[in-house]
Amino acid sequence: MSLNTPLNCAIVDDSKLQRLAIVKLIEDHPSLNLVAEWSNAIETKNGLLDTPVDLLFLDVEMPILTGFDLLDDMEHKPNVIFVTGKTKYAFKAFDYEAVDFLRKPLQRERFNASIDKVIRLIKSTDVKNTEEEEEYIFVKSNLKKRKIFLSHLKYVQALGDYVKLIMDNSDAVIVLTTMKSLEKELPSDRFLRIHKSYIVNLKMIDTYNSRNIQIGSNQIPVSRHKKTLLHEALSK
Repeated sequence: MSLNTPLNCAIVDDSKLQRLAIVKLIEDHPSLNLVAEWSNAIETKNGLLDTPVDLLFLDVEMPILTGFDLLDDMEHKPNVIFVTGKTKYAFKAFDYEAVDFLRKPLQRERFNASIDKVIRLIKSTDVKNTEEEEEYIFVKSNLKKRKIFLSHLKYVQALGDYVKLIMDNSDAVIVLTTMKSLEKELPSDRFLRIHKSYIVNLKMIDTYNSRNIQIGSNQIPVSRHKKTLLHEALSK
């Protein structure tokens, strides 16, 4: 799920009047796109087979099956905002991991605040998912294990018995290890040791020649016997 486009949402409520009230609020919100309206849980279960949604505005009290019954029958649940006239369902709603609970009649300010909450949740989930997909290593720094995402590592510099990891946010992590040990941990298709004192992230290189490379404002020397390897790696 991404916020590059409006969130596809649907309304589930047996009251046509209540659906109209939510429709108006959705149409006035730039981050929402209404794709469906359903009047009961059975319609919703069938409708979701062909119309997946990011956000469901769900009534609790409906004929035959309640909003809770609907969620019990769903294996993959979208983000849910419960919309009901009775506050007694509020605690149970959050047992279902609802993003929010809105009481009828809806107030625009409260509705918009609820949508902001959904957006923050999705953004944090996107970041988490992206980080989980990224390659990383753990290094020991200041007696703690620290996760280093490889896509953010610009280059590594030898410092005697230590090495310094330079990150893309200008942060520097000092690690008690050897260049040889760290080189074994880094994927060879993304990182290259171009000098006895430097390992670089190939994707971070801005310019290069037979003598040095440039990463941002940092100029890093290239050993004579590494220049061919460097050229081959950057020509792939």
